[in-house]
Amino acid sequence: MLMAHPAVLRNLIEQYKALVALEASEADSARVRQRMEDVAYTLCVSTGTGDIDAALIAARHRLPGARPQDDSLLSGS
Repeated sequence: MLMAHPAVLRNLIEQYKALVALEASEADSARVRQRMEDVAYTLCVSTGTGDIDAALIAARHRLPGARPQDDSLLSGS
């Protein structure tokens, strides 16, 4: 499997977080939701996972400085 560059993963994570925040406050949420689904799909493909929660965890594990025993699943981040 090809591995996405950490800079790409970091960018996708940041985009997804921004879109989640925007969806909560945006009047045109259909467009924001579609973009969020696109970014989530790209994260899933980039990490070889099947859902956004697993993709976010996998992406964070591949970033420089990630702890070997990352507890992100337990902390909800």
